[in-house]
Amino acid sequence: MAEAKMSVAELEAFLHAEFPQAFTQGGDITIEHADGKSCRLRQRFHDRMLRPGGTVSGPTLMALADFAMYVVLLSAIGPVGLAVTTNLNINFLRKGAPGQDVLAEARLLKLGKRLAVGEVTLLSGGEPDPIAHVTATYSIPNT
Repeated sequence: MAEAKMSVAELEAFLHAEFPQAFTQGGDITIEHADGKSCRLRQRFHDRMLRPGGTVSGPTLMALADFAMYVVLLSAIGPVGLAVTTNLNINFLRKGAPGQDVLAEARLLKLGKRLAVGEVTLLSGGEPDPIAHVTATYSIPNT
C-alpha cells in the first residue's frame, strides 16, 4: 500500500466539512494517527456511551469502528467522500469499562481499485486486551 494521501490535519478538515455528524457532542472523537495503512482514533468517555449494566454499548463500538475504517481508507485513497461500508462484522470480546476512553486501531488488509478490506481492534482505556474485533469492507466509487 502506498503512503498516506491525507494527513491527520487534512482528514480532520475534510471530515468536519463533509461528515460533521461524526464529531457532534463536543468533538469527542479525535484522530491520533493515520498513515495510509493504519490509524488510531480515540473516543472520549461520556455517560451516553453506556448501556444498562454500565458497559460501553454495542452501537457506540460499531460506530467508532466504522468511522476508524473510513478514516484509514481516506488516508490511503484521499478525499473520496462516497466510499461506503458494504460489510461490517463485530465480535464483542469483553466489557468496555465505564469511565474509560475507547480506542480504535484500524488497519487496511487489502486495498483494491473498488474494494478495501480492513480490521479494527477496539480497546478500553489503557487495557491491552481488546473489547471488540471488527472486520469491514468498503466500496470505493469510480473517481
